[in-house]
Amino acid sequence: MSGGATTKHPVAARGHITLILGGTRSGKSAVAEGLAAAAGRHVVYLATGPDGTDPPDVDMVERIDRHRARRPHTWSTVECGARLADALDAAGDAVVLVDSLGTWLAAHHDFRSDVPALVDALLRRTAPTVIVSEEIGMSVHPTTALGRAFVDALGSLNQQIAAVSAAVGLVVAGRTLWMPEAEAGPR
Repeated sequence: MSGGATTKHPVAARGHITLILGGTRSGKSAVAEGLAAAAGRHVVYLATGPDGTDPPDVDMVERIDRHRARRPHTWSTVECGARLADALDAAGDAVVLVDSLGTWLAAHHDFRSDVPALVDALLRRTAPTVIVSEEIGMSVHPTTALGRAFVDALGSLNQQIAAVSAAVGLVVAGRTLWMPEAEAGPR
C-alpha cells in the first residue's frame, strides 16, 4: 500500500483483513464503518466492549449509543466481548467490523488473551474483515504497572494483527494514512 490521506481504500472480496489504528477520538471507528459499508454486502458489527458495568459507566454508555446511532439499521450487531474468535467464526460470509481490539484485550485477566486463536479465526475467514484498534504507543507513558502492561500487550497484539492484515491504516484527526507493506526480514 502506498501512503496517502484517504479513506477510499478498497475492501477486497475474499479474506481481506484491514486494520484501522488510531487514538482516542481520532475517527478510527467512522473510517472502519465506511470501509465496511463500501464492501456492498451485509455487515456484522462485533462489539468487544463490556456488556455493562455495575454501576453503569455513563460516559461509556453514551459512547456506545453514539456508535449505534451511526450504524445502518441493516447491520447486525453482536456483543461478543472476550469471545471474539468464536464470533468471527459465526459471522459466516458477511463483512465483519470488529470494534475494538483494546476493549477485547481489556476483557482478559492480566491482558492474557489467546492471540493465536484470534489470528487463526481471522485467517479462516473468506469475507472481508475490518478491525479497529487503539494506537496508544504515541501517548503519554503510563505511570502505573497496570497501564504499562496494557500498553505493552496492546502494542504486541496490534503488531501481530498487522502482520496478517492486507492493509493497515492510521487515523489522525479523521484522516487516514495507509501504511506501506511490511518489509520482509527479522523483527
